[in-house]
Amino acid sequence: MPERGRARSLAEGYVYLDLTVRDGEGGAAERATLREGEDAWTLHLDGVEVEVSYQGETTARLTELTFGEGVSELVDAGQWVFVAETYARTALDEGLTFAVGPGDDELFAGVAAGWELAADALAEALKFLPRGTDSLPPQAFWTPMGVSLREANPERFTRERLESDLLFYRQSLEDLSRLHHKDGEE
Repeated sequence: MPERGRARSLAEGYVYLDLTVRDGEGGAAERATLREGEDAWTLHLDGVEVEVSYQGETTARLTELTFGEGVSELVDAGQWVFVAETYARTALDEGLTFAVGPGDDELFAGVAAGWELAADALAEALKFLPRGTDSLPPQAFWTPMGVSLREANPERFTRERLESDLLFYRQSLEDLSRLHHKDGEE
């Protein structure tokens, strides 16, 4: 019987597969199969299944929450920070290429998506942060990857650091759009 989880959105389902099956490497979206059921899709990759209810995906789209409403039960806070940093590194790398040839609309879209996804993933980690606390609690880390990341860099999971990084990701997206006039205006 395959290992099975329940994601809040298709995007979260693919991230979970990337983290679980691909060990953070990415590429699950290209390799996974998607089956339609009565009330949900099922993503399947290498013995792991993730169910995504149609209602959950609809809610995610309507609320413009890429990874879904509420707090993840599949991806822990450490993994969300890892995902955010991965998207941000990609956006930075592609942004350097874009700076050399800023007329490439496809590359612009990739850089913008990277910053947006980095911000969205980091916002997911912040959902685990209780009000009035200065850092993510130990129970926000339940995967070996998340626990390991927290143990290696506990300062990475403070409110101040997370909020600062989130601001940087959002500002980078805003600056990219403003500097390259991709909002439809010259």
